[in-house]
Amino acid sequence: MINIPKGTKDVLPQESYKWHYVEDLARKTAKDFCASEIRTPTFEHTELFLRGVGGTTDIVNKEMYTFEDKGGRSITLKPEGTAGVARAFIENSLYAGAQPTKMYYITPVFRYERPQAGRLREHHQFGVEYYGSDSPYADVEVMMIAKTFFDRLGIKKLQLNINSIGCRKCRKDYNEALKEYLRSKLDKMCPTCRERFEKNPLRILDCKEEGCKAITAGAPVILDYLCDDCRAHHESVCAQLTKLGIDFKVNPHIVRGLDYYTRTVFEFISSDIGAQGTVSGGGRYNDLIEDVGGKPCPAVGFGMGLERLILTMEALGLPFGEANVPDVYIAPLCDEAKDEAMLIANTLRSAGISADTDLLGRSFKAQLKYVNKTGARFMIVVGTDEIASGEYQVKNLLSGASEQVRKEDLTAYLTNLK
Repeated sequence: MINIPKGTKDVLPQESYKWHYVEDLARKTAKDFCASEIRTPTFEHTELFLRGVGGTTDIVNKEMYTFEDKGGRSITLKPEGTAGVARAFIENSLYAGAQPTKMYYITPVFRYERPQAGRLREHHQFGVEYYGSDSPYADVEVMMIAKTFFDRLGIKKLQLNINSIGCRKCRKDYNEALKEYLRSKLDKMCPTCRERFEKNPLRILDCKEEGCKAITAGAPVILDYLCDDCRAHHESVCAQLTKLGIDFKVNPHIVRGLDYYTRTVFEFISSDIGAQGTVSGGGRYNDLIEDVGGKPCPAVGFGMGLERLILTMEALGLPFGEANVPDVYIAPLCDEAKDEAMLIANTLRSAGISADTDLLGRSFKAQLKYVNKTGARFMIVVGTDEIASGEYQVKNLLSGASEQVRKEDLTAYLTNLK
């Protein structure tokens, strides 16, 4: 037997309705904020992620699925959604249209990492990308999309943490202060942090090792090193969130795990799935478009893992709508009734009524067992007497009530009961 690869998961038919519910609500929420869907390829040229995501990130250094295609080109399965959207924005001249460009995606992403609750080697992300606006109002609106989505799902007990990591200009001074603080403590830090010390010391603040976290707890705070423009931007974001009545916490230790972030970074955190509590994260990335070959263009967005989100909803006991069950089951009583049952089923389907019928030649008793397992709401019995009279018994399987309905009235009758 060939088993599923480690770090992947089947979404089975009895679970897929949960995904439909969450994905449909994600699309509805993005649409309400006037964002349109963008779909980018599952794989891109590796250079895109080296330049966009950043050579000092764990994603690029440890987690990418990279291979050489038959043409000798280095190709990578996308480990996150933003870099591909940035490439599409440039390549398709979306900057030439009305700005800002508001986009969202629902996409699989691939990372070779240790599988854990809600995070697999192939997982799925819902993300939103705004291009063309440097306004703090854009930062707030992007956060509002995520919050509105969580509210509609029923996830209420979330904490919004925000920070500013400044721009390249003010981050230079902060990096020097951070390195000065860390230099004498490097021998007590993990190998990854020691490697990051020279390349990108800011990333040390994102380390999950307890020893490193204890050391960086006393590190200089980047908010104290912001330039005037970045400080004004951060203060405006905080002011707008306050005016909208959005509870938030300024957390100077949030830096996010990708090199392209500038200024605003944020996370929505839940404690309902244990230590891995971040259910959404994002921020501003004003340099990304230029980094991957375009003209300077400000941008802001977020991403969230759907597996982790569904785990959170399950932990909270939140509803996912109804599972996919037939509206009606048509039960043929004999071989002569099979054609009529199929005809009735297809007529009902054409009217938007989900209908099922026997495909295995079961006895009527076996069909009753089957229909009880499907959860169908109604059953129509079709036999030679029913065909001759043109009237069919429609049984409500929830209440047990039955009614005789003429064939030509079946569609209208069932439509009224849906």
